[in-house]
Amino acid sequence: MTIASNLSMHSASVPVFKRQLGALLVWLDKAEAHAVARKFDPNNYLQLRLSPDMLPFVSQIRIASDAAKGCVARLAGQELPKFEDNEVTLADLRERVLKTLAYVDSVPAAAVDGSEGREIVIPMRTRDPLQFTGEVFLKHWALPNFFFHITMAYALLRQAGVELGKSDFLATP
Repeated sequence: MTIASNLSMHSASVPVFKRQLGALLVWLDKAEAHAVARKFDPNNYLQLRLSPDMLPFVSQIRIASDAAKGCVARLAGQELPKFEDNEVTLADLRERVLKTLAYVDSVPAAAVDGSEGREIVIPMRTRDPLQFTGEVFLKHWALPNFFFHITMAYALLRQAGVELGKSDFLATP
């Protein structure tokens, strides 16, 4: 087995997003199958919450999507792709994940690599913008934010009875 001596910004971001978003597609399929087998509307999942002050399942998927595409766009110095946030079905969520995958896959590695020192500014609603270098942004903001929302989506489906296990989360072949 050959081990790369340098970890690139692209290899530390795009493949991670692609693998986990691919796993999310499997979770959505399993959620739909679970609902169909138990004879309820699969779209009921969209409003699941673990607590009343938590954003619902649909928002967890939207934010994970935004985190992945936003990270790659910012690292590549591209304009952020905007999605409408109008998903009302599992099929709509699946389409959003597929669009996110298509976007992150479309950005050339050369556009992301070398972005370690790029200035990244994240506008905030209620306070001054956050400022990072590309490397700090990726390691300490984008990836943790992405995984937080992916994990919440996983937990909501598990709590709803969808048969998911650790290998589903880790996207183990």
